[in-house]
Amino acid sequence: MTFTRLRSLPDPDNLPALDAAYLSAEPARGLGSTDPAPRILLLYGSLRERSYSQLCVEEAARLLQRMGCETRIFDPSDLPLPGAPGDDDHPAVRELREHAFWSEGMVWCSPERHGQVSGLMKLQIDHLPLSQGGMRPTQGRTLAVMQVSGGSQSFNAVNTLRLLGRWMRMITIPNQSSVAKAFQEFDGAGRMKPSAYYERIVDVMEELVRFTILVRPHAVQLVDRYSERKAEGVPVDAASDLSSIAIAAQ
Repeated sequence: MTFTRLRSLPDPDNLPALDAAYLSAEPARGLGSTDPAPRILLLYGSLRERSYSQLCVEEAARLLQRMGCETRIFDPSDLPLPGAPGDDDHPAVRELREHAFWSEGMVWCSPERHGQVSGLMKLQIDHLPLSQGGMRPTQGRTLAVMQVSGGSQSFNAVNTLRLLGRWMRMITIPNQSSVAKAFQEFDGAGRMKPSAYYERIVDVMEELVRFTILVRPHAVQLVDRYSERKAEGVPVDAASDLSSIAIAAQ
């Protein structure tokens, strides 16, 4: 499949707000294998010409790449409404799902609008099914949530993103980012200024890398469920199931 909805990351190696002396370039050292590079999909929730949620995920993507990750930023500008005729076959929907299947972790960043996530943010999540053809585009993947606000600091959007992440059966990391008065936090070139808000984004990305590497060897087991095994008629093999072995040994 040819991908046409990935945003290019401008100036990916330039991090003017970062003090590199304090960055953990290998935040998951000792937690598991980082080969291949962790694959992170980043989604943003505004189509404004100067979209602060987009600018935040670009800053996050630069940091993730500096920490050894492979990143993709999805452009949602032509997604159809869920339930519209032929929406499952729409090229944008199919591409979004392909990127979700590719990913091991995600970053979701939404502006807060009327105390909630934006419609565009919810639109993207609504197009991600829990399962498709026996595969799961979100289940067992890690998730970091962020929001931007035009006014004082709030956590309404990130709280909703956490709820959505749980519903999509993702492993949402404890840390999060909420950037207040985002219009003050970026320079004319769209780069984030040094601040406590920027430092929090660095913290969140370090934590996302760690959790992604921790989960990596266990991703399949974490979404192995009794109800699905029963529905598919696949009984547990007592010779290889660790819980059955432990019970038999008692």
